[in-house]
This record gives sequence, C-alpha cells and structure tokens, in this order.
Amino acid sequence: MADTEADYLDVFPTWLRSLGDDAEKLGQLCADAALPEVARQPLAGGVNYIFKSLDLVPDGIDDIGYLDDAFVLRVAADLALREDLSALAPDSLRGLNRLGEEAAVVRDFLGEDYGRLEGYVSGLRKVAARGRSVQDVVRGGPVQAAFLSDVSGFARAYQAPSFSREGKNLVKLRAFFDAKLPK
Repeated sequence: MADTEADYLDVFPTWLRSLGDDAEKLGQLCADAALPEVARQPLAGGVNYIFKSLDLVPDGIDDIGYLDDAFVLRVAADLALREDLSALAPDSLRGLNRLGEEAAVVRDFLGEDYGRLEGYVSGLRKVAARGRSVQDVVRGGPVQAAFLSDVSGFARAYQAPSFSREGKNLVKLRAFFDAKLPK
C-alpha cells in the first residue's frame, strides 16, 4: 500500500500504463451474466466514465489527466466487490480483486475526499455517456456490444501519458478532486 508521496509517485504511473487494459477487463465483466447486475452497475458506470466529456480532471492536463479515470475504475471495482460474487470463477475475479484492493491507495491518497469520490462513482450508475445508460450496458444487446467495442477501441488507442515524479502533480491532483467532487 502506498502511503508516502514517493509511493504515490511510483504507483500512479503504473496505473496510467495499465488504464487501457484495466478498462477492457472491467468492460468484459460488465457483460458477464454470471456477475450479478448490482455488481455490474458500478463497473459499467466506472468504465463509461472514460467516455464522459467532462471529467473530474480533464484528460489533456499533463501528467495527471487520466489519473481520475484510473481512480474511478478502482473505486468502481471496490464497489462491485461489496456484492455477492460467489458465482464467479476465481480467474474472473483476479483483475477485479486487484483493482478493488488498489482502491485503498486512492483512499489513503485522497483522505477525507475519498468518501466524496466513492459517492460520485456510485452515482455514475445513473449517468449516461455517448448516449449509453448503465442500465442499457448491463442488459446486453446492441448497446452493450457498442460499449464493448468502444472500450476495446479505447484500450487499443490509449497511450499512457508521461508522469513526472514531481510532488506538484500530487498537489494538482488533490486540488482537482477537492474542487470538482460534489460537496
């Protein structure tokens, strides 16, 4: 678990590098009928967040622009893991468990603001992106197929931004979350 500035500066670039793969894994879980719908909803909301036009941290911000996406995926995984997932094969849970466990790093990093982020991510169940509601994504059919295609396209096209090991990036990141998360 990361708990010092140096730890965050080591961990966050790895999350940026794995963002495309992480999104694709969670996207596939959104289509897994063995996963209860109540667990697929936060995952679909978290992955759909990648396609929202207004992020908590704009994607174009150097170094930190995609970290909010990485944080949201981890919080969404943590929310999904709170449901009964006993019907899933252990292999299916591996990536989900890793991301859910990494939400603890987000919790430590954001401190008191973590609860606001968790509430925000939980609320993404009611938000549409690219005209897709979370309900439509988890129910299957053509909307889910288009969603999975978009996630796959994002994963293929995504190139992790550079992340310089500077404390000012952590200050900027915390400031965005403090300013943008609903109070």
